[in-house]
Amino acid sequence: PLTYPWRHLKENARTFHSKPLVEIDPKCLLYVQQREFAATTPSDNCVSVIGSDDATTCHLVVLQHTGSGAVCLAHCDGSSTWSEVPLLVKAVTSLSNIRKEGRLELHLVGGFNDESKTSHKLSLNILAAFQKQKEEIHLETCCITEMNDIVVDGSHRPVVYGIGVNVKTGDVFPSSFTHKGPAEELRSARTFTGGEMADIYDSSRGLVKIGPCNWSPNLDIAFWLSQNDDTILKYLSTSPMAEPPHFVQHMKSTIQFLLEHPNSDSLFPGGQPQLYHRTERGDWERVFQP
Repeated sequence: PLTYPWRHLKENARTFHSKPLVEIDPKCLLYVQQREFAATTPSDNCVSVIGSDDATTCHLVVLQHTGSGAVCLAHCDGSSTWSEVPLLVKAVTSLSNIRKEGRLELHLVGGFNDESKTSHKLSLNILAAFQKQKEEIHLETCCITEMNDIVVDGSHRPVVYGIGVNVKTGDVFPSSFTHKGPAEELRSARTFTGGEMADIYDSSRGLVKIGPCNWSPNLDIAFWLSQNDDTILKYLSTSPMAEPPHFVQHMKSTIQFLLEHPNSDSLFPGGQPQLYHRTERGDWERVFQP
């Protein structure tokens, strides 16, 4: 079940979105895309910050164990909240020695007062799903939907679009990211074609792992490449008025990637996932298995 000090949550949300945006050096970042999660511990030598952004109606979820320092960040879009939340709890508890003193703490950020109430529904579902868990979970930050809403030029939009969590200190803060790799287009294509919530990180080996994914050729999507930006926004976004400026370009490059790889098999030789490790320079580099 979930415990939360309601009185303080509004105050905490205000404090949270008044924090300055932190720029993160890509060399220590693990970026989580929509419908992905990643978990690790403070002893990780490859990752210092897990982060995600571009959340409009989506919610960003951070769960951490204060004793072990194990932490998980997920980017939830409401596709399957009830089955996703237990995965996040398991990711943190399996990395924690729960006998160690400490407790599970939850930070929720994202959504806004959108017309279709998509954010609102997702907020309620996430809270209800955490409430159903057998573990005791303490809600520390709840900067969601109406508590993350601002009106700009007559349109509602989120105050905070992205967050990072420092895996060494457990600190959670507003953030934005220029680097969203590795395999950014492949990962977007996986979500675009209906992939389920995926764990993208093996913390014991410091490896990002993607796939294998399945999709079949769909030439109809080429239609979108000939449409203007407003049309793409209107039909491919849950919140056209609130998207970050690069949304349309991101959609086009994802569709282009799917047209260039109409069949996903060639991307995963031998049906194996794509693996990436961090080089000494700090870049993610693909590892080819023998």
